[in-house]
Amino acid sequence: MTAELISGRKASMKRTTSESDVYVELDLDGTGTSDISTGVPFFDHMLDALTRHSLMDMTVQATGDTHIDVHHTVEDTAITLGEVFRVALGDKRGIRRYGEATIPMDEALARAVVDLSGRPYFLHEGESEAQVYHLIGGHFTGAMTRHVFESFTHHAAVNVHIDLLRGRDPHHIVEVQFKAFARALRQAIEQDPRVDGIPSTKGAL
Repeated sequence: MTAELISGRKASMKRTTSESDVYVELDLDGTGTSDISTGVPFFDHMLDALTRHSLMDMTVQATGDTHIDVHHTVEDTAITLGEVFRVALGDKRGIRRYGEATIPMDEALARAVVDLSGRPYFLHEGESEAQVYHLIGGHFTGAMTRHVFESFTHHAAVNVHIDLLRGRDPHHIVEVQFKAFARALRQAIEQDPRVDGIPSTKGAL
């Protein structure tokens, strides 16, 4: 189960385990269109927000043992998405590499900072303990927010810092983080006309 490059900066992967069956196709140079079905409605909503605000085109078709818990399906989708993202990036020649966004959503405010460094590291701060246990949409627990970003980060081999600066409504708290992350990714993956080669003193990312 490995991600495969389709063309340009477009890749796909099918990942099947005893707990889930996930297919992801991702085009980094898209327009923000999506076709998403994971069996977890609130997670679908978050992935749609990620797509629209990053301007990546994304297809996600996932099924799993959601009758037990949504954890496996959500985690495996994030893992697959990270793997596909890493392959779609290619050698990262000409990209901006870094991205940062601070996004409001009513009373909630979040900041995301991204470095497409090739070195996985994730830091997540600001959520209350109550948010972790809150059930959103009848399926998605607040604890899954961090787990999605963490799983993506490690499999995409990128550096991500996400801070919830303030927030009250559990739905807004999750969504504003996905939107900030999407906007930061959008900056980082963009081609920079001033960059010749790979944006690193090492010559590789």
